[in-house]
Formats: sequence, C-alpha cells, structure tokens
Amino acid sequence: MENYIEHTVPFKAGDGLECNLVNVKAEAHPPKGPVLVVHGAGVRGNIFRAPVETNFVDYLVQEGYDVWLENWRASIDLEPNEWDLDQAAKYDHPKAVEKVVEETGYDQIKAVIHCQGSTSFMMSAVSGLVPQVKTIVSNAVSLHPVVPGWSKVKLRLALPLVGLGTRYLNPQWGIKAEGFMPELIRRVVEATHHECDNGVCKQVSFTYGSGFPALWEHENLNEETHEWLKDEFAEVPIRFFNHIKKCVAKGHLIANGDETGLPDDFEMGKPQTDARFVFFAGEKNRCFLPESQVRTYNYFNNHESDRHALHLLPTYSHLDVFMGKEAAKDVFPLMVHELENEG
Repeated sequence: MENYIEHTVPFKAGDGLECNLVNVKAEAHPPKGPVLVVHGAGVRGNIFRAPVETNFVDYLVQEGYDVWLENWRASIDLEPNEWDLDQAAKYDHPKAVEKVVEETGYDQIKAVIHCQGSTSFMMSAVSGLVPQVKTIVSNAVSLHPVVPGWSKVKLRLALPLVGLGTRYLNPQWGIKAEGFMPELIRRVVEATHHECDNGVCKQVSFTYGSGFPALWEHENLNEETHEWLKDEFAEVPIRFFNHIKKCVAKGHLIANGDETGLPDDFEMGKPQTDARFVFFAGEKNRCFLPESQVRTYNYFNNHESDRHALHLLPTYSHLDVFMGKEAAKDVFPLMVHELENEG
C-alpha cells in the first residue's frame, strides 16, 4: 500500500534490553486505534508481512487500525540472547504496551499475539502487568502448551544432548551449518525430511514440531512465501526450549524460576486481567496441537463464562494462519471481527 506511514520506535525493556516497535498506519489518526501485534520465537515482526496479495499488516491497516509490530527479545532483528518466557513476560511486553500508550495517547489498546509471543504475553496478562490491553486475540498456544508425542520425545531425550553442543538452534543451518552440532543436525534433517527442497523450511519443522511440515500446510503457501521464509527464521536459545519443556511436562505455563514478581504457576488463581480473550487454532498444527487453545479457552470460560471465544480452523496449521495465500479471506476477517467485539 503506497500511502503507509511507517517508522520504528525504540523502547527499552525493563531489564535494559533494547527492543523496538514498527508502527504502520495509513493516516495520522487511524479511526480504530492501536493494535499491538506480537511475533513468536526466532522470527520478527516482519513475519506478519508475507508476500501475498494482502498480508496481515495490510489487512489491519486497511481496516483502520494503527498497527504496532513488537520486536521483543526473541526477534531475529535483535542480537541473539539467551531468553526465556519469564523475561519476556516481565520486562518486554509491559514496556511495549506502555510505549504504544505513550506514543498514541490511547489508554486502552488491543493485541494480536502468536506462539511464544502469545505464551509470554499471556503470562504478562494473567499477572496483571498489561492492564491497558482490553482485547487479546491469541493464535496457536497460550497458557496450555500441548505438543505431539514425538515432540515430547525430542524435548525429553534429544534436547539435553543437543544442549551439550550448542546454546542455540537455528533454522539457517538448512542453508549453512558450521560446527559439529549444527552440521549433525543438518544431516539428520536432510535424512528425515523430504517434504520439500527448502532447507530452512525443513529445519523449521524439525526444530519446532513433528510434522512434514510442522508450522504450515504447503498448499496454503504461495511459492514466493515459501522462498521468502528462508530469511525469516534464525537463532532460538536452548534456554527457551528448556523452559517450554518444563511447561509441557506440567501441562500449563510455569515460571522458569529466575525472575521475581511472577507467579510460579500461571494456572493457579484468578487471572489478574479484565481483558476479553479470543483463541485461534489451526486443526492441522503439528507444533502445538489445537487442544492447547481449547484448554486455555475452557480455563478462561470457567472464570468468566460466555465472554471469551474460540475458533478452530480446519484447513490451517500454525503460521499459515498469518502467511497463507487465502488467509485474508479465510482468517483475517474473523480476527478483525473479534477485535471489534466488546464481548
């Protein structure tokens, strides 16, 4: 869209880490106000701008929203760092929300959150750290990470061994792997993943799930997007995988234990937020099973019935919810409808 107003706004996380927000809008004062959009692990805000006819950012802008893409500490636009969900929940998302409020003059905003951006943002929300956010649309996983059986095996058995040889996993090893562990993983992936010729696509599936592929259905992506995604994935720390491993074993999110001021268990007690939550899940997701979002919806519905919502998408997986060539027709209108639904 030629008339976008776009600029990058730096913000400092609560522990001093330099992060940023990419603001995209069509006019000085968009009529529907600000929406914060939060990416997952080892990608960046740009993941919502796939080369399709109308990507998610395009759609929100055209619908009249002031879009703020948060590059938190998991972003590949920042220097690699050994983060966990606690740090993001306590330090990154509250400061990002504060910065959007400061920059826009709105005292209430909305958010669309995905994958580990969703888990960590939900930790912020239920801890009462982002009271300015009144509507939260979550995709793929939130408080209850449920993964396929093979993913559990990899977390339990392979992760400790991999962690002996590297501090990060990196899908870029599908293009270039240097060192013993990266080269070993590259060879394992090449030997076991034959679903396409894109080395990064195959590494992503090995790293994050149990499918062939795990994060999207190939038929949902156009060829340009399948090529584009080679540049959209990079380092994710073993520290994070060790944290999510604990959460998967517990059945819901728990603190990693290093940051004070957060609950030890995020399922215990009443959520410290009055936000309305809407949960999306692709039924073909092989990273986090759709049961993840069903459980979290039930958790919130038990606390406050008939206010929150759940949408299962039968032909979608994980990231194709945002990157799919038909997502602007199949998914985005429903998300916008829910952003505008006061409940």
